[in-house]
Amino acid sequence: MGYSTATLAMPADTVSGSSRNAKDTVSKMDTLENGDRRFIDGTEYIHYHGYWVRYYEPLEESMASRKRLIDSLTRRAFHHTEPGINTPGHRLEEARAAYEAQLDPALKRVNAAMLAGALFNRATDLFNTIVDLEAKGVKVSRDNELMRLCSACFEEALDLGTEVRHFSGEEGIDEVWGEPFRAFTLGIDFYYETRFIKVAQTMANIDRIAGLLKEVYGRRPEFKDVVGKIEAFARAARDECETMKTDPDIFTIWPRFVATGEALAAVTANIPEDSSTQCRYATEEAEATLHAGSRLINWIARARVPMPVSTRSFEKRCRQVEQRLSHCEF
Repeated sequence: MGYSTATLAMPADTVSGSSRNAKDTVSKMDTLENGDRRFIDGTEYIHYHGYWVRYYEPLEESMASRKRLIDSLTRRAFHHTEPGINTPGHRLEEARAAYEAQLDPALKRVNAAMLAGALFNRATDLFNTIVDLEAKGVKVSRDNELMRLCSACFEEALDLGTEVRHFSGEEGIDEVWGEPFRAFTLGIDFYYETRFIKVAQTMANIDRIAGLLKEVYGRRPEFKDVVGKIEAFARAARDECETMKTDPDIFTIWPRFVATGEALAAVTANIPEDSSTQCRYATEEAEATLHAGSRLINWIARARVPMPVSTRSFEKRCRQVEQRLSHCEF
């Protein structure tokens, strides 16, 4: 991965505010390319597609490091996905038999997710065994039967990942589900690069939703002062999605992410008492949609991947709310 390292002199309010990731700020810099790195207020960032993403040094390239990375990513995948699918690897055959025997499409989807979980855990078990053998001086090549079986389990789990849903019931988060497999197949440096790119795309997704909310709600008197809350939460969400839990800054970033999200989720519409029934219902739906937008930003930031299907669905909902509110003048 090519990059240049330099110190970037920027006003403190620009760095800490929402404009740190804005494309208009980036565009003022000379010959800025993807992979360029800068120190901003003492913290190193890397640039991708118009966003500055907090930079973390990749782990060393070794089997032990890869095991640590895969273990962490597997736990993270299960943390963000629907409950009940973290099937132990030793129950793989049971999970497969139940999946193959199931005929009801709705139930088979869940069995597929449970099978995918068993395959991921079996792959992780196999890789841990391989790393233990290497630690004892036994070299295991990529052509070894254990390694091929590990790869096959990861690949099948990835194929079934389309059946796995986010814990909210929203779209399957294929990107999160595929990360352990990518950590298994890619060089660690290259894997980190893909994550920085994915975080930049996540930031763009957060900004898209925040921009939509400001457009729909910013001029409505029923939602006075909501723009500031939207911007504060979007800024905190961008910071949260780029920050590892092991980073000391998480003790500042996470509370701000939670507090600004709670503030936006607590917004209530100011509905005049003489409003028509139609406008009252429209405003109540607008309030519910605003809160749904807050939840969607929360899920995207915490998963650190874009959710394009959910975003498109939410955009349609916002446009419907906008249309309904256009008939209500308070």
